[in-house]
Amino acid sequence: QLACCCGTAACSLCCKCCPKIKQSTSTRFMYALYFILVTVICCIMMSTTVANEMKRHIPFYKEVCKGIQAGEMCEKLVGYSAVYKVCFGMACFFFFFFLFTIKINSSKSCRAYIHNGFWLIKLILLAAMCSGAFFIPDQDTFLNAWRYVGATGGFLFIAIQLILLVEFAHKWNKNWTAGANHKQMWSGLLALVTLVLYSIAVAALVLMALFYTRSEGCMYNKVLIGVNGGLCLFVSLVAISPCVQNRQPHSGLLQSGVISCYVMYLTFSALSSKPPETILDENNQNITICVPEFSQGLHRDENLVTGLGTTILFGCILYSCLTSTTRASSEALRGIYATPETEVARCCFCCLPEGDGDAEERVEKRGGQTVIYDEKKGTVYSYAFFHFVFFLASLYVMMTVTHWFHYESAQIEKFFTGTWSIFWIKMVSCWVCVCLYLWTLIAPLCCPTREFLV
Repeated sequence: QLACCCGTAACSLCCKCCPKIKQSTSTRFMYALYFILVTVICCIMMSTTVANEMKRHIPFYKEVCKGIQAGEMCEKLVGYSAVYKVCFGMACFFFFFFLFTIKINSSKSCRAYIHNGFWLIKLILLAAMCSGAFFIPDQDTFLNAWRYVGATGGFLFIAIQLILLVEFAHKWNKNWTAGANHKQMWSGLLALVTLVLYSIAVAALVLMALFYTRSEGCMYNKVLIGVNGGLCLFVSLVAISPCVQNRQPHSGLLQSGVISCYVMYLTFSALSSKPPETILDENNQNITICVPEFSQGLHRDENLVTGLGTTILFGCILYSCLTSTTRASSEALRGIYATPETEVARCCFCCLPEGDGDAEERVEKRGGQTVIYDEKKGTVYSYAFFHFVFFLASLYVMMTVTHWFHYESAQIEKFFTGTWSIFWIKMVSCWVCVCLYLWTLIAPLCCPTREFLV
């Protein structure tokens, strides 16, 4: 049991009913668990409902708050300032391990053993860092400075997400194109998926035009829907243009279909996050326009909408953190989208072919879980980059939970209430995504002497 807490055998002491797991996967799972734990704490700190329930049900609430020096009503433990401090501790935790794991190429080194184990000690360290942030002197200066650091890191995390989306689109197309060279089935599947993606994008565009615009007013919505729809059409034409096809035979409509769907999703999300527009009706009463009528009914139960939406959002953040640490993703961030020429097409192209894991050595602890030590020959992902992505994700969570630049009025119950800062962040992210994909298409034309592998 001591090895489970302080050594490298955390997963091997789990019950035998657990499925077999790779060492690299178990390590990333544990760090993700720490990330989820702190994220949940941040959401609780931003919840006025939880704070009110604690006041009602915890006996001697005032005395407890004074005893832990958190203010008369524990006001130092709630609100945006508390979230900033907790996320500061989590960000410092991951940044420390980013520096600690730089240039680790072997899983047998001492630093690699620390990265892959000592979970109880790391949990204590994380708790100490999050708690210690509450004792930083000159809190006002700290919060003002840390806010700009968080915004910078949050924007960088968004950029990494967008780059990985483009990498995902190229990888998907190249994998299935490799299969089309051998079996006609893959050509039909490629055409079918492309048709489905464009159908979804066009349907989303039409529905947004119907529900988010009206004959009078809604100029913002009309312009942005038209611009984003035009951008999707433009990148699709560029992707199949003869000049791009000559330099990049693997470029096609599948990638642009993926980008178009994501652009439509971001457009919908941005329009949903925009502050409502109101006008006076014939009875001189304020009515909300430029939003679907049924959405007003959906937002009546704010706790249900917020809970479900927050879970989906942070699930996507966690997925981005874990998928961005693979070797292929690291290369994509450097502009390399190459895949092996001998790649075998498969439906689940993101996963390794079956049988790869069987070649690795299995070590089974008595009474415990089967652990596959898949890093005996070397690390399968970049440890330092893994921690750096989680460092940026910590800043992104901090800014997202506190409504970015509307932090003073932020509440988790009003997580999906429209604000202009969130609206423009999503809209700019949409345009950056299009520009990144467009650059992967035209870069070989702009720099003909340089080799681009897409």
